Amino acid sequence: MKNRERKFKVSFNSPAILTFTIICAITLLLNWITKGYTNNHFFSVYRSSLISPLTYVRLFGHIVGHADLNHFVGNIMLILVVGPMLEEKYGSSNIVFVILATALATGIAHLIFVPGYSLLGASGVVFAFIMLSSFTCIKEKEIPLTFILVAALYIGEQVYQGLFVQSNISNLSHILGGFMGSGLGYVMHKNKMNRY
Repeated sequence: MKNRERKFKVSFNSPAILTFTIICAITLLLNWITKGYTNNHFFSVYRSSLISPLTYVRLFGHIVGHADLNHFVGNIMLILVVGPMLEEKYGSSNIVFVILATALATGIAHLIFVPGYSLLGASGVVFAFIMLSSFTCIKEKEIPLTFILVAALYIGEQVYQGLFVQSNISNLSHILGGFMGSGLGYVMHKNKMNRY
């Protein structure tokens, strides 16, 4: 009897994260093809008329738009590293909810507090995932030291940069993304909202 060699296959192991990555890649390509038109009209948050339907599209769409390849790779690499582990623990629908809730919260905050600039990119989602990942091994009535350290380092750095460093980086969306990940991580843990 012949030994059958096991063939390896590529699996679509993390549908929410991989779909999000594909959408971001298509959006980046569209932005390049249209020479910035799609980012400016669909995938950036900025102050615009509340009666325009595109204002509401942009409140969610800004997380899939990226300024260039470096911006895209910087965000997506972290999402691809942390996201599948989170999707494995919490399930695809909960991860999609985290992504959409973070998009809405950061979009609204940007309209209110930073109206003169556009916001685009998935960095708020990255920070939400970083903070959410520190909840993966939490136990009842315990706060992991890793969560405290991650919060102090990541959020603390963003507060410092927001106050003392002039750049085109939206520290507000990073901070708010971190709070969204922390808050939603607490709620999902408390309500045992994992996939099992």
